[in-house]
Amino acid sequence: MERQGIFCTAKADQLVNWGRQGSLWPLSFGLACCGIEMMHTSMPRYDQDRLGIIFRASPRQADVMIVAGTVVNKMAPAVRQLYDQMPEPKWVISMGSCANGGGYYHYSYNVVRGVDRIVPVDIYVPGCPPTAEALLQGIFLLQKKMRRTQVTRMWYRR
Repeated sequence: MERQGIFCTAKADQLVNWGRQGSLWPLSFGLACCGIEMMHTSMPRYDQDRLGIIFRASPRQADVMIVAGTVVNKMAPAVRQLYDQMPEPKWVISMGSCANGGGYYHYSYNVVRGVDRIVPVDIYVPGCPPTAEALLQGIFLLQKKMRRTQVTRMWYRR
């Protein structure tokens, strides 16, 4: 009798995660040249719309933040504020070597040496600038991570 409840819970997790990964709504947040490649990914050649990925302009409607480009100290509080305004569950993709670790401007006084110092990052997409294929690969990796997420909690293990 107990096994049926566990089986049903696992199926509910799979159903919810399938719905989440099939409707990603990233926050359009391009800071530098990587933002152009992020826009390129949603154009007809790669067509993110067919994957259920539609860019949103409001953080309250987005569930994925793609930080594309150089984050400077002046912009860091805005990045954190937008992250805090996003509803749970939320994920972050760091796109490009500037967002990942400062890039060419690593030693500049005004550049944040990695967006992971401001918000928790789930997926890093390398490159300068990364190609649209690299961003799509990062999105596919995020969807794979979402599949493993446990949604329902086991009430007896709290």
